[in-house]
Order: sequence, then structure tokens, then C-alpha cells
Amino acid sequence: MHLSPPPSGRRILLAAAVAAATAFATTGPVAAEPLTANPADRQAQYAAAADEYGVPQSVLLGVSYLESRWDTHAGQPSTSGGYGPMHLTDAEQVASTPSSAHVDENEDPRGDDSRPLTLDPAVAAAPSGDVLPQATLQTVDAAAALTGMSVETLRADATANIRGGAALLASYQTELGGPVGTGSDPAAWYGAVARYSGADTEDAAAAFADEVYDQIGQGASRTTDDGQRVTLAATAVTPDESGLHKLGLRRAERPDGLECPVRVACEWIPAPYEKYGPNSGDYGNHDLGERPAQQKIEYIVIHDTEGYFGPSVKLVQDKTYLGWHYTLRSVDGYIAQHIKAKDVGWHAGNWYVNAKSIGIEHEGFAGHGTWYTEAMYRTSAKLVRHLALRLQIPLDRQHILGHDNVPGITAGNVAGMHWDPGPYWDWSHYFDLMKAPFHSTGTPHTGLVTIDPDFATNQPAFIGCNQQPPGVPKPTPPAAPCPLRGSSSVILRTAPSADAPLVNDRGLRPNGTPNTMYISDHGARASAGQTYALADIQGDWTAIWYLGQKAWFYNPASAPTAKWEQGFVVTTKPGKATIPVYGRAYPERAAYPAGVPYQTISPLQYTFAAGQRYAVGGVLPGEYYRAVTFDGSAPGDWTVIRGENRYVQIQFGHRVMFVNLDDVQIQPASVGAPA
Repeated sequence: MHLSPPPSGRRILLAAAVAAATAFATTGPVAAEPLTANPADRQAQYAAAADEYGVPQSVLLGVSYLESRWDTHAGQPSTSGGYGPMHLTDAEQVASTPSSAHVDENEDPRGDDSRPLTLDPAVAAAPSGDVLPQATLQTVDAAAALTGMSVETLRADATANIRGGAALLASYQTELGGPVGTGSDPAAWYGAVARYSGADTEDAAAAFADEVYDQIGQGASRTTDDGQRVTLAATAVTPDESGLHKLGLRRAERPDGLECPVRVACEWIPAPYEKYGPNSGDYGNHDLGERPAQQKIEYIVIHDTEGYFGPSVKLVQDKTYLGWHYTLRSVDGYIAQHIKAKDVGWHAGNWYVNAKSIGIEHEGFAGHGTWYTEAMYRTSAKLVRHLALRLQIPLDRQHILGHDNVPGITAGNVAGMHWDPGPYWDWSHYFDLMKAPFHSTGTPHTGLVTIDPDFATNQPAFIGCNQQPPGVPKPTPPAAPCPLRGSSSVILRTAPSADAPLVNDRGLRPNGTPNTMYISDHGARASAGQTYALADIQGDWTAIWYLGQKAWFYNPASAPTAKWEQGFVVTTKPGKATIPVYGRAYPERAAYPAGVPYQTISPLQYTFAAGQRYAVGGVLPGEYYRAVTFDGSAPGDWTVIRGENRYVQIQFGHRVMFVNLDDVQIQPASVGAPA
């Protein structure tokens, strides 16, 4: 996929930046002399930059919080190519990051082995589209022109980055004819804040500015990823929104029936339901349905695109490709809806999950070393909370799944399942934003534990961010260490020791060798918010039941990486030495009407043995949504087939799985818990 701007693009953008800087220098305030020494304290750095460029401190702090939560991310770019606390963007960096289009060779994202979907890899490579909105392509160049500092310094140095962001805000304010100065009214900066978002639509710019002013009203205080304490004092401000209309941004279409919350930027860009060949099954890129009336929606699946917003939206508009419900843009959190909630997308690689879920793609990469922006986290959290409340989906990690938590439909599919949004997605912060924080409800004696490491300081030594081959990692070429950075994942070992081998996921490594620290090799990890049955405690180490074995993670009382919980577990029924585990919860053969092929109930390669315990995620009916033709002409088409089978969803490994209710007994986790 060719994502680079035209050869002259940077020169054009730099010329525009220089012009803006010149205008600001002649019409705006005279900048203070460059600081002779950078303040060591981050709070003082914000204060100095605000004073230097005449920006109210509350505005500068609020904008920075909405971009990065004041974090530096060790000089690594965001998924939008933005750097530092002020998220100064560099289009050349974005264009140089490879894109995999999120589909591997021979992958079936529909996940229905009764009608395999084979995608042409050339389709994923063909679409073009704007990588970023034009307004935000190269703000680092504009900041360089305004401050006289180099692009490299603005990227890497937090103090310089904050100064660059302040200079940009002041230049935008001057261009809009607003007052400049630290004593100016923060309410008058709404238009400049909206422009800083980089949004290309008026509603997206307004949504960003609204979030900034809401944050100013609420205040904030936190320790950044490099250990700096920063505080934004809560201040009530009623912004003057008149400057927004001077930006000349387009107004997005928001038709009736758009399924988005209020006060977010959302647009209808439909995925096609169209035929592309002569046969009744030659259609794409989703299926019609009548959910939730016909079938309850149980899940919301969180993906990342493994590509950029513009090309990804082009792909979802291709009838020969695949479809998901929403795509979110990194730089400003803008939402595009493609499929209505009532209809079934092809996104998770598991037809049972697809038929009972909504798929949300986020612009980004699971393992390139980039980070997800606060603006995108916020709009995504609002969207998920809105959908969950409307559709009665519990706000927990048993129902808000990552793509990496979706099981393979059969044993042969396990190794090829996706692992996004990856270990760098901040699940704890995400659930905080959804107003559903992870919290302890038990003690070590209640039998369950929820993973919840401190994201900023939990920095596993992953490798391979320089390469992302599909499937099981290959030993060559050598995988380089990933940048050390915050993660939601804890590492699981075979014994309570940092020197013990990692546990084995036989679905990924059938030869029984330990899994690895390769970024895509998630078979020895548990993630924030996932709840497991407690297996043992030894000193600072805690064991959980995981893929048929005890798996140990470091969990010291002085800096815990998990919370104690109460709830329910399943165990094998008396007399059963082992029971099968499934990747889908289908009805029995007798449930299928005449003319409808039976969908095999196929166990996965894992073993659930007597004496093991797994956390319960819910009891579900055996269901199969039959949808195999464009016009519903096949026997039983567009109906939900249900039988007598019922299943229990369990947290069996990194992925959820299912067991037949007839094979297990459900009991309080405290019964039989380790002493």
C-alpha cells in the first residue's frame, strides 16, 4: 500500500508552516528569549511555555492532556505519527510505517467453515486514501518554523515539544483574531483548540475542543510515564464557540439512524451489501440481520486496523472485502459507521462471535512501537458505553473483547487468529473512561483474580516490533527488542520464578515448547481486566488456571499486578476425567431443519481436566445464524437455529472459550479455592 505523500509534499507543508510562522511573528506577541536552561519539572515546563507564547496554562495543559495525557512515550510516535506531550505530527513518519491491511494470506475473517471466505491479498494492497487529514499532516514543521528548533529536537525533547505546541496554539489564535496572552480568557481559545485537533470536519474539531474544556472543568492530576507529576486545576469555563466557524471546515453528514452517542464526531460511510458474481453466495461484505430482536448481541470486539484510517475506510467500502461496524481515526477520534448494529459484520474470524458482536476498528498497529491517542480512546469509550447500555451488554472483559480474545473456530484455526489490539492497548484506562473501572470485590480466599498491572510501569521486554510475520514467530530474521513502554499484559511462567520458562499454548506451539516474548506471541500472557480462577499463591507469585495448566505471574503485595475477585467458576462434573473445550457454541445435530447442513461441534486441542477451575463469563444458548445467500433463498436462510445445547463461556487462556453446560458444574469460586 503506497502511503507516502507526493515528493514535494513536505516542501509544500514546510512552506505553509513558514508562512504561518511569519504571519504570527508579525501579528502575534513577541516571543521571549529562548530559555537558557530547561526547567526540570514538567509542570514548570508547561508554565514557561505558556508564558513564552501567551497561552493560558489551563488551555495548554488541557490540550496536551487530550493528546497524550502529558506522557512522552519515550520519543515514540503515535499511530498518527504524533510525538511528545503535544502530539506534534510528522507525515513522513506516518508514511514510512508499513501497513499490513489487517488480513493475512488464506485468512477467513468470516470464520464460517461451511462457506469459507478467501480474500485476494491484492485487494488489501490496492486502496489509496489520505493517511491523515491535511490539516494535521506536518505540525512538527510548523512548530519548527515558529520556534527555531529542529524537528528532531521537537520530537525527542519534552520541553521543546511543549514549547512547540504552545507556539502552534498561539499562532492559530492569532490567525483567528483572538486575544493572546497568559492573562487572556481561556474561553476565547475555543477556535484555536478546535484547530489544534487536526480534524477536517467541524463536528470532529468541536468534539475535541469540547473534551478539552470538559477536562479543564474537571481538572486532572497524574504522574506521567517518565515520572513527572502534573496537575491541571479544575476551572469552570464556558467557551466562546464562535471561532469554530472561522476554520472553514466541512460539516459531516449525520443522517437519522446513525448509531453514535451525542457529542462525538460520527459520519455514515456505508459498507456495501452487494453481489459481485453470478452465484447466490457471491456477495459482500457483511450479512443482513435483525439483531437484537432475532439474536442477542453479546460482544463488542475491539480491533486495530494494522493500517491507516483512509485506506482502511476504502477497504470496508469494497464489496469483495470484509465489513465491520465502525472505524475510528487516531488523530481526533473521528468515527465512521459502516454497518448497522442489526446486521452482522465479517471481522472476528469466528462466525459464532461475528453473529453475536459489533466490530470496532481503531486506526493503529499492535506492535510497531506506536501508541494509541487519548482522543481515540475517549471517543471509542463513549461509543462502546453507548452501545453497551443500548444493547444490554455488560461492561466487562467477558463481553468487551479484544480481537486477541476471540477463539479459533476449530483446532486448525487457532494459530492463525489475530492478536490485536495487542499488549500496548491500555485496557484499564479504557474501562475507566467507560465508567466501569476494574476494582477488587474479594480477597485471596474468594478464588478469582483480575489482571490489572500499572500500565505505565509494567514494561515487559517484548521483541519483534521491527517485524510482524503472520502466525507463529519464525526464528529468523532476528527480532530486535521493542522499545520499553507501558503494557496491559502480564507474563505467565511455568513456576514462581522470573527464570522459569514461559507457559506453552499448544494451539500456537503444538510441540510443547514454551511460548516467547515475541510481540505477536500472546500464548503466555494475561491482560488487564481478564478474570481467572486462582490456582495457587507462593510469596510474591500468583498462579491461575490457564490452558489446562498452572500459570504463574509476579504479583507482589507492594506493587500488585492483579485484584482479588469473587464470582463463579466451572469444574468438571464428578466422574469426568477431562472434557472438551470449544471455540464456538453451536447447537446439536437434531436442531437443524431439513436442508440445512449440520455445523460440526468440533473441540479445540486443549484439555480441561478434573481438578482445574475456570472463571465463568456467562451461560449461552447453542446458536447458529444461517446466512449463506444474498437474497435469503437457501433453506433456513436468515434464521437463528437453536437447540437444547447450552454452553458456559470461560476464561480458558488469553482467549475466551466454551464448554458444554452438561459437562461442568458451576459453583462459587470461594468453594475449593486455594487456602
